[in-house]
Amino acid sequence: MGQGRALGPDAGRRAVLARATAAAAAALVGCTPDAAAPIPAAWVGASFDRGHRLRSAQQLPPPALRRRAGAIVVGAGIAGLAAARALAAAGVDDVQVLELEDSAGGNARGHAMGGMGCPLGAHYLPLPGPESIEVAAWLHELGLLRSELGRTVADERHLCHSLQERLLVDGAWVEGLLPPVDARGAAQMRQFSARVAALGRGRRFALPAHRGAWDDELEALNRITFAQWLDAAGLDDARLRWYLDYCCRDDYGAGSATVSAWAGIHYFASRHGFRAPGEAGSDSEGLLTWPEGNAWLARRLAAPLGERLHPARTVLRVTEGRHDVEVLAWDEANSQLEAWTAPRAVLALPLFIAARIVESPPQPLRDAAALLAYAPWLVANLQLDSPPLERSGAPPAWDNVIYGRAGLGYVDAMHQSLLPRRGATVFTAYLALERSERPALLAADPAPWAERALREVELAHPEIRRHLRRIDLMRWGHAMAIPLPGVHRHPALQALRAARGRLRYAHADLAGYSVFEEAFTAGCEAAA
Repeated sequence: MGQGRALGPDAGRRAVLARATAAAAAALVGCTPDAAAPIPAAWVGASFDRGHRLRSAQQLPPPALRRRAGAIVVGAGIAGLAAARALAAAGVDDVQVLELEDSAGGNARGHAMGGMGCPLGAHYLPLPGPESIEVAAWLHELGLLRSELGRTVADERHLCHSLQERLLVDGAWVEGLLPPVDARGAAQMRQFSARVAALGRGRRFALPAHRGAWDDELEALNRITFAQWLDAAGLDDARLRWYLDYCCRDDYGAGSATVSAWAGIHYFASRHGFRAPGEAGSDSEGLLTWPEGNAWLARRLAAPLGERLHPARTVLRVTEGRHDVEVLAWDEANSQLEAWTAPRAVLALPLFIAARIVESPPQPLRDAAALLAYAPWLVANLQLDSPPLERSGAPPAWDNVIYGRAGLGYVDAMHQSLLPRRGATVFTAYLALERSERPALLAADPAPWAERALREVELAHPEIRRHLRRIDLMRWGHAMAIPLPGVHRHPALQALRAARGRLRYAHADLAGYSVFEEAFTAGCEAAA
């Protein structure tokens, strides 16, 4: 015998029993003991340390480089890219764009895993309505929309393929995201549908929202929460309320008890309305999407800029003078300060950041920065070597949601591929977090967050760990402004939208919530 550790008489039996118990427990949760191995996980996409540099940028060294431009755009999210495009189209020469991150797109950036595109944030664009004039015109330029016999037709190759949405409820998948309800719930859904239709008459709700009509009734809705309005209307069916809360968290990053009643109704009335079971139409809408999400659009906005797009520039100070705007930016790659000047500049930044970098910020900017609250998000991309087993019910869909969960479900990156056989793919899981969870997103170890995201998807696919190769996580500390009561059409936001000095503002924050149409339009209007 060797010199191994001495064992008691029952040690061998205990070891065998322990292994058998572990195997049985693993089988109960739908995975093998090997599936308990650590999951390769990593943070990707965001350089939060660059943004935090603003907090310590007090004494700056002399600029190592000075440059002059025809116009400067700070921020290469959708608003900034749209502003740069509009400035160039208006004949402004030498438009230069400074971007904090290493790539353009803002919260519409994309990623790739195993050669498959996947989103890091926004992942679809609804077909534009009549008020989204600038968005529609650009989509026509791209060929995504065209006119046929007086009608606007979308390129079907880029429309979301069937099945668009499904919901896991009562142990099976059902088509669409409305959960099945009893007679009382169906009556409440019809009541809600009628109220949305009545409130939406006369184009009171629009995208972008500032182009809709406004009156005292809408102002009253803007002063209370959506949950308060639903309570007052007697709409208390649990399944209806879950669905409405899900919609708010999905679009606004916060639930019905947090967002305004105006925002809750705007979600439906500005787009496809609300269709109760049995009513004509659909509760879904036509939308454009790609495996990498809205990064497909962002890349086409950014491409014409070429070398006029300057990534890895942390803007530290913006000063509006009598004749010029000066922008001081830290070149992250070369660790040096740059000074940019131009006759005009567009700040396409979240307003709380704009208020921090503008020297002597105007009162509306200070007020707006104090007004807005931001929702943190986690986006988890799960690379799978093959699709997991399916439950009964509706077939695989692009968007897959689990009833009753705080998570927002997942989208399947390869759903748009239309391959004859399902193979390797990426599931992108979305979690809208509580604001109190923002500090925890700064954790160096991604493993706990990867596990949290995985457990959400695991509820639908208990054996998913067998197919998992890695998880890449994108953390958004300030993903989107939350449309709290009183935010929409606040005087400070209206004043910033109407600013006509050398320094202008362009961001979805001006609407008090974050969607593509608001950002794109704000960029175009700031450049006008």
